[in-house]
Amino acid sequence: MTDAGDIDGGRFAENILHFARTLRRAGLPVGPGRVIEALAAVEAAGIRRREDFYWTLHSVFVNRRDQREIFDQAFHVFWRNPELLKRMMDMMLPGTFLDSVKRDDQKEISRRLSEALAPAPVDAESTEEQEEIEINATLTASDSELLQSKDFETMSGAEMEEAKRVMATLKLPIRNVKIRRQVSDNHGKMIDMRRSMRASLKSGGATIPLRFKSRASRPPPLVILCDISGSMAQYSRMLLHFIHALTNDRDRVHTFVFGTRLTNITRFMRYRDVDAALEAVGERVEDWSGGTRIGATIREFNKFWSRRVLGQGAIVLLISDGLDRSAGEGLGAEMERLHKSCRQLIWLNPLLRFEGFEPRSKGVKAILPHVDQFRTVHNLNSLRDLADALSKPQEAFPENRSFAA
Repeated sequence: MTDAGDIDGGRFAENILHFARTLRRAGLPVGPGRVIEALAAVEAAGIRRREDFYWTLHSVFVNRRDQREIFDQAFHVFWRNPELLKRMMDMMLPGTFLDSVKRDDQKEISRRLSEALAPAPVDAESTEEQEEIEINATLTASDSELLQSKDFETMSGAEMEEAKRVMATLKLPIRNVKIRRQVSDNHGKMIDMRRSMRASLKSGGATIPLRFKSRASRPPPLVILCDISGSMAQYSRMLLHFIHALTNDRDRVHTFVFGTRLTNITRFMRYRDVDAALEAVGERVEDWSGGTRIGATIREFNKFWSRRVLGQGAIVLLISDGLDRSAGEGLGAEMERLHKSCRQLIWLNPLLRFEGFEPRSKGVKAILPHVDQFRTVHNLNSLRDLADALSKPQEAFPENRSFAA
């Protein structure tokens, strides 16, 4: 590559600007300040080696672990050819070049990156304004319905942003459960001796008007165990927005993420700003998009956190595909212990969206006998179905018994 001194003389600075715009279209929070910092960093570090150039831009544009994959793909595709952006703007079918890159690298390119590298061409003059308004009005309902049923893994950047806004408005109406605390209730069945004796003082003890009470009720605690391994990365990133909305909508929500280790991110999810919350989670979590050790992490949860957060009939949401690097070793016993410690254990598995899904892996077979509900979680409709299920009385699901058999 060239020296740092050549940046001002050529078009290299302009290419860095175009690369920053590509990252922004792909969903990364890149603004003018980041571009200035990138130019200063490249000028200071030099660009003699491609690897040094990669990590220089990485240090400026990436501030969360979940952004690494998009940046890595964007860098290797964009800087593959210095004339990449010019070629793609001039091509009639920009997807053809992306397909060739995909064949050469044998690596799937994110749809967000594909759209960022190949934006729709902008015409000099659009069609008649009235016709455009009519088309938008016609497709609004259809686009909304498609978004509800679209898989998180296949969403574009714009669709993901819209889905995040929808998830911020979703509620999880969990049915209240009875607790030991008692409250005054004129229609209650238990006599409140203290209030009755106080009421008798008004008549000097001649009569004792009875006062009644009943057991109070409140929503049970919600404990979320979310898999952030490589196979679950796209879903966990989206679901963390849903978890953030739940945490700020109700009290007693405890969130843990796991890959090869267990991390408590409850206090970060309580931040009012979702971007600040996810940035703090990215700095805290060290095993994002890595392997999975479900048995070891569930064992750690049972040992150190179970008694702290599973009181008063907690409901546990286990979000995972069940693919365990340890082949399910010790997972069955730990899942049994977890199941006995909570009121209801719900397993949310995105693989269940496939009609031909069968519990063949050892991890899935170890988990399945110990869950009360087995549901898919891959789009907005599945989240709404989960909310509807939790608002109803607990019931057995026949598909669990057939799978377990």
